[in-house]
Amino acid sequence: MSVINLKTAQRLKLHLGQPVSVQGVESSTKGFWSHRLIVKADGVQLQKNYLAVDLGKLGQACNCCVDGLIGADFFRDKVVQIDFDAQKIRILKSNNAEKSDEALPLEMRSCGMRVSITVDGHKQQWVRLDTGCASALQWVTSNVSREQCTRKTAIGLNAISIPQTQTTVSIGKQAFEKVPTGLHETAIFPGEAGLLGNDLLSRFSTVTIDTKAGRVILQKHSSRE
Repeated sequence: MSVINLKTAQRLKLHLGQPVSVQGVESSTKGFWSHRLIVKADGVQLQKNYLAVDLGKLGQACNCCVDGLIGADFFRDKVVQIDFDAQKIRILKSNNAEKSDEALPLEMRSCGMRVSITVDGHKQQWVRLDTGCASALQWVTSNVSREQCTRKTAIGLNAISIPQTQTTVSIGKQAFEKVPTGLHETAIFPGEAGLLGNDLLSRFSTVTIDTKAGRVILQKHSSRE
């Protein structure tokens, strides 16, 4: 779901409706349904349904006020390109992939989007494609000794200390070594072996999420080809 910061909703004097439990990574909080909103970004109509949730801790981590989050619901039935080099988001009419681009199957679920990756040579696993996750990878595994790990604090709904290691991650034909990876012993969300976040996605020039065709197109940086 897309989210509006609770303080922002109160400042705008929005009517807050029924409370609902909101789940984050190893945390939960209370949110409130808000009345349908008219929200635009540079003239582009965004979603109408929002949950009002306290994003105070997330804002502290970013050293800025976060007024809201655009959720996976925004990507449905669209071709959305995230251009990390140009720092732009584009909504495309179609997806014209180059031969050199990497194409991955994308599964759109009611709870989010997931793609298949390989970590440290294990069999392929489904992970959530999470453009709202700032870290590289959150991985569900019991195969890494905790003695090999350091610890790192992650902040979303709450600050939590996560065991941290480095892994080799294969996304399609692309392999990345020494990827900072948070470790979890149990699934964060059902049917998923973790979260694939922006720190790893941004190693590509563009990431095009085509929910119409059920695929993700990854374009390499020209300097790394």
